[in-house]
Amino acid sequence: MITPDYYYIIVGGGLAGLQLALEIRKDVFFKGKKIAIIDPSLKSENDKTWCFWEEGSGKWDELIQKEWQQGLFIAESVKKEMDFAPYSYKMLRSIDFYQYAKGELNKDPDTYFIQDEISKIDEVTRTALGKKDSYTATHFFDSRPPHSYKDDSGSAKIYQHFKGIYIETQEAQFDPDRFTMMDYRGKYKNSTCFTYVLPVSPKNALIEFTFFTPFLTEEKVYDEQLEKYIREVLKIDNYSITESETGIIPMTDYPFHQHNSKYVTKIGTAGGWVKASSGYSFKSTERKVDKLLSNIKSGKKPAQGLFSKRFQRYDAIFLDVLEKRNDLGESLFTKFYTKNSIQNIFKFLDEETTFSEDIKIMQSMFHPQFLKSFFNKL
Repeated sequence: MITPDYYYIIVGGGLAGLQLALEIRKDVFFKGKKIAIIDPSLKSENDKTWCFWEEGSGKWDELIQKEWQQGLFIAESVKKEMDFAPYSYKMLRSIDFYQYAKGELNKDPDTYFIQDEISKIDEVTRTALGKKDSYTATHFFDSRPPHSYKDDSGSAKIYQHFKGIYIETQEAQFDPDRFTMMDYRGKYKNSTCFTYVLPVSPKNALIEFTFFTPFLTEEKVYDEQLEKYIREVLKIDNYSITESETGIIPMTDYPFHQHNSKYVTKIGTAGGWVKASSGYSFKSTERKVDKLLSNIKSGKKPAQGLFSKRFQRYDAIFLDVLEKRNDLGESLFTKFYTKNSIQNIFKFLDEETTFSEDIKIMQSMFHPQFLKSFFNKL
């Protein structure tokens, strides 16, 4: 038998691929096993910002740009101040993560970065076919989303799509100790949309206009909504844009796990690792990587037991509600944030609540559409 080029090939050097590679290299179980990370991009720019919550200190604290212990939820007639203790809400720029990960991984002689675009993985020959070359391995971790999920009629699909701009003001305009998690004062055609304000200093903030909708839109819509929010809501007339970012995150109950096989494990968005009802991915990825490597070391299938069927069902129902009645988003999130403590919300989104706690949260958000979506998802 011909010896493969690598023991593992990770297709995609984004969040999931780099977190996975870092944990493989830290674990003596994988010592001496060659891995390749193949991506068409050099990941040399700040293409996104990740935010997440956690209790106390965490493994990424040295990379954190800013963290907050207080936040705001704002809707038409509601303004709720939230104290996160014992949690902190943390902000991490992707470029800082990319540079750290590449710096650590480049120290290891058995880790290789390859700039190429993989078009296909042939499981018979265990070969990843790229535009520049082909590469063999014993197993592939693949972050490329399957094309079929977009056309699957049986799954709910909501897109979290957004544009964020870093702005700098001439005078102090922001409270750097408190961020705005959701502000629904910016409206757009009976859809679920909100603005997110992350102040990093009195004169600097990331302001992001975000949709949770079944449809996508043109970039000019984000620009118009951002300018309107900054001038009419924040009352800021003089500012400069120092950086911008855009993104589309699929929020869906599509069964990504069906694309796992003996030699290929889907990871990241392609593996369903993004929390379907919220779009949060950073800490979810961390947990999934830990479980995946534990499975491998125990002789199990890599993706075994990565998901809670109970929480997958909750997510599916909620997404179906937003898909069928996208105009309900503001009222549902208002109930969610005003009738529950932020600590219980974080526990629920981290899938750490008990069934009785889940019932209380779901009762707090009740609308008849939930019953219709419940039966639709049976």
